[in-house]
Amino acid sequence: MKIIKKLIYTTCFSSLFCLSAQVQATDMFTVKNIGMELARDIASETVLACRKMGYQVSAVVVDRNGIQRAALRDDLAAQFTLQIAEEKANAVVMSGMNSGAFRKNREDIRMDLNHINGIIIMQGGVAITAAGSRLGAVGVSGAPGGEKDEACAIQALEKFEERLEFAD
Repeated sequence: MKIIKKLIYTTCFSSLFCLSAQVQATDMFTVKNIGMELARDIASETVLACRKMGYQVSAVVVDRNGIQRAALRDDLAAQFTLQIAEEKANAVVMSGMNSGAFRKNREDIRMDLNHINGIIIMQGGVAITAAGSRLGAVGVSGAPGGEKDEACAIQALEKFEERLEFAD
């Protein structure tokens, strides 16, 4: 009888332990985020793409939480282009879409959103995704028009398309 009780207690304890392990497993999750090297490479390539088109810009890469990972200002780009580029990238993080598309889709609240610290709703912010996961965004400022800023970012991201697609 003592052996059976001991066996029952052991089985119950083991079951509770396994059950608690399963409950705790759902309390944690894994996310992908952009690394420093990739962020640096995207910022650099974005600035170079605009330079080839004759524009002096700044490019800022933020991670999926809007934390700056890389910032680069071309030699003759205005100082304020860094802030604007970061705020464009933050708009992408907030909205989940390129900043120009968000501006177009939400014209009704654009002016209100521009009063949020750290966000500006202007074209020139592009999402960075890898294997279906949003890693962050790149914002560009300094070209004569947001469509040109965006084109530089897209060109840079296309250069790293394979690297992004096969990211772990």
